[in-house]
Amino acid sequence: MLTDEATRYASWFATLSDPTRVRLLHHVASSPAPVTVGELTTLLGVSQSTCSHHVRKLAEVGFVQLQREGTTTLVTVNPACCTGLPHAADAVMGALTTPGELIPSPDVTVRPMTADDWPEVRRIYGEGIAAGNATFETEVPSRRTLESKWLTDHRWTAEAAGEIAGWATAAPVSPRECYAGVAETSIYVSDAHQGRGVGKTLLHHQVQAADEAGLWTLQAVIFPENRASIALHHKAGFKTVGLRERIAQHHGRWRDTVLLERRRK
Repeated sequence: MLTDEATRYASWFATLSDPTRVRLLHHVASSPAPVTVGELTTLLGVSQSTCSHHVRKLAEVGFVQLQREGTTTLVTVNPACCTGLPHAADAVMGALTTPGELIPSPDVTVRPMTADDWPEVRRIYGEGIAAGNATFETEVPSRRTLESKWLTDHRWTAEAAGEIAGWATAAPVSPRECYAGVAETSIYVSDAHQGRGVGKTLLHHQVQAADEAGLWTLQAVIFPENRASIALHHKAGFKTVGLRERIAQHHGRWRDTVLLERRRK
């Protein structure tokens, strides 16, 4: 983690170490309209000077925004902190890589998926299912199911050493017209080609193709245990939106997922 990032994130967590500030931030974020310092003083049951002190501390690190109207200070939440905090947590827990561009491996070739690829695509999907941290699926879906789900122009196959080494796809998140440019991505790498740059090459190609095609948002849903995948997606410009706790059961056990998002540059 870079020094300036570490300093910034440390200041965020230090600011939230005081429970009164956490309660104050909760009140501000929950309010549909700006809140005055006087109103916060009453809600928190503290003196106005104490409340003003905590408001200033939250404003210094960017959690809240202040606006003066005469002698009154209006407090609103800074929406950026909603995504900033999960991103900071990723950094502190080692899930972020050093910022930079994804560099495709020269030994990996990415091309559009063809009908002949399906046996290997489904086989590699099965390896991901067996590993336990790739998907909630417990059986490989049929070709018909997958073809109906994935966007036709966003299916990619990676080849390395003359073999199919992995694949990447994108699926629409909604049939509604307003979400036409939003897609959920998937990347699978065969067990035999792990650690050889296949995943980053596929992801690099996938985001470039999505940008060129006009997709404005890519989403990725990843198990938190899959830290390598989270780190790879951050390197490609994805940011953590949040943790979805106990979102679904997997082999009879409730599991969490991390929702990540990338906006077109």
